[in-house]
Amino acid sequence: MGNESRLNDAVDRLRRSHAAICALTEDIDGESARWRPDARSWSLTEIIGHLLDEEREDFRARLDLLLHHPDEDWPGINPERWVQERGHIEKDVRVLLRMFGDERQRSIGWLLALEDPDWDTAKEHPEAGTLRAGDLLCAWCVHDLAHIEQITRWHRQATEAKGDPYDGSYAL
Repeated sequence: MGNESRLNDAVDRLRRSHAAICALTEDIDGESARWRPDARSWSLTEIIGHLLDEEREDFRARLDLLLHHPDEDWPGINPERWVQERGHIEKDVRVLLRMFGDERQRSIGWLLALEDPDWDTAKEHPEAGTLRAGDLLCAWCVHDLAHIEQITRWHRQATEAKGDPYDGSYAL
């Protein structure tokens, strides 16, 4: 796959996943969005807050550094801790979703402005090993899909909780 088609494919995937995330989130009221299936799971609000954090501070930022300043160190990140420290559960899910959409548009504009990026530019990551720019681009798309799956699971768990004492396992 050539550079332009790889980039266009990734942009299309990021657009589609954003649309799916919006469709699964935009009509959920604030109280419902703050519900956690259990003590270890994130609420819908926390998931969207995490996606916003990652859009701003991980994928686009690190891909930019790798493509344009490959010798610079990446800033440290701790996405799981950020969800707690930044109090995402207390925020308005619709505001977070809008902010995520704004950041996604910035990301897509930035990606489309890249001129013949070298997807093989690589950097050693202390935990992930060698990461190429193309790996980061692919991981960005996969990250969205992982959280679409998480959001879908949240919806299933919320449906089952509200359906109690009835059981939805027949559908599975």
